Amino acid sequence: MTAPEIHRAILAAWRIEQPRLITSLARMLRDVPLAEDLAQEILVAALEHWPRTGVPERPGAWLMAAARNRARDHLRRRPMLDRSHAMLARDLEEEQQAMPDFDARLDDDIGDEMLRLIFTACHPLLPHEARAALALRMVCGLTTEEIARAFLMPPATISQRILRAKNTLAASGLSYETPRGEELAARLASVLEVVYLIFNEGYTAARGEDWLRPQLCNEALRLARVLAALAPGEPEVHGLQALMELNASRTAARTGGDGEPILLLDQDRGLWDRLQISRGLQALARARSLAGCSGFYVLQAEIIACHAMAERAEDTDWPRIAGFYATLAALTRSPVVELNRAVAVGMAEGPAAGLAIVERLADEPALRTYHLLPSVRGDLLLKLGRRQEARIAFEAAAALTGNARESAFLRRRAEDAR
Repeated sequence: MTAPEIHRAILAAWRIEQPRLITSLARMLRDVPLAEDLAQEILVAALEHWPRTGVPERPGAWLMAAARNRARDHLRRRPMLDRSHAMLARDLEEEQQAMPDFDARLDDDIGDEMLRLIFTACHPLLPHEARAALALRMVCGLTTEEIARAFLMPPATISQRILRAKNTLAASGLSYETPRGEELAARLASVLEVVYLIFNEGYTAARGEDWLRPQLCNEALRLARVLAALAPGEPEVHGLQALMELNASRTAARTGGDGEPILLLDQDRGLWDRLQISRGLQALARARSLAGCSGFYVLQAEIIACHAMAERAEDTDWPRIAGFYATLAALTRSPVVELNRAVAVGMAEGPAAGLAIVERLADEPALRTYHLLPSVRGDLLLKLGRRQEARIAFEAAAALTGNARESAFLRRRAEDAR
């Protein structure tokens, strides 16, 4: 392999394995910021060694072995002056001998290593707006740019937020922990937000060559299913699972043979996963059966269920979807939700009605660099026959997105509008 190929292989392996490494290190060391620091050292070690020795046959196993060795060395350097240090050392030795599976269950209320680390990163000591950003960066391995896209904020703002949260966590002396009872419930909303944003990044990648990142969607779904068992009386937990199951059911139909995006109304619905749709509708039914079933995730699941139950695109109940978006917009006051409402209104009442909503969002600060604003505007303008304006809007959208597939798709739409 050439040097650039090795470098790409290292970054690809790191992107996949980083969450696992931090999770394993945090369990060994009971210290989340330290776990991230040591994980970064492992990346540096790979960058130093692999160009000389070649990419290992099992890159993930190499990285994990290096992480365990680095953790053992750290514990040995630490003065073993109390029983807690000795206990950690014994735990580490036992773990090295057993080499447990990443998904091995623990004897606690959560029972999942990744989820337990997310609960730790969502500690109430941290500002609410920093919890999800910290978890997405440290635990889930998303880049600052990807997180900034999720929050519609400048990367510099997100970077500072994450740095302050890490410093707070490190200075507080808080360890890797398993919250229980009321403490767990107090963190649940932040944890749901993290899982939701992981899924969203996998469903439509902010950057890179591929429009989809299925491994992130699958991990978010796995975490949602664990949460549903952990908090069976919380409607928003089931709503989130339903939302993701129903969205993920369309995966096979969302891209063409060369990876280009296919819009919802153009998808082959015969490729939709009916078993996954059934799971999603079952989760939505559980949410509906519980008190307080009109929250953020349940309402979104209701919208996606309308699509899932329409055998043909023309059977979609757009007035019902527009009604759900109106309720969701009133609940969240989110400009992104209002933009989605514009799409639904455009389908239910005509493109002029949808465009009127979009035009009111033109000066919304949070949407200034959001590529879907000009993309939606271009679609509505095209339906109204205003092709030149539509072309300009699609070109603006293509310039704003960081995803190569989506940019190419929007440029094609601009060309088609000529």
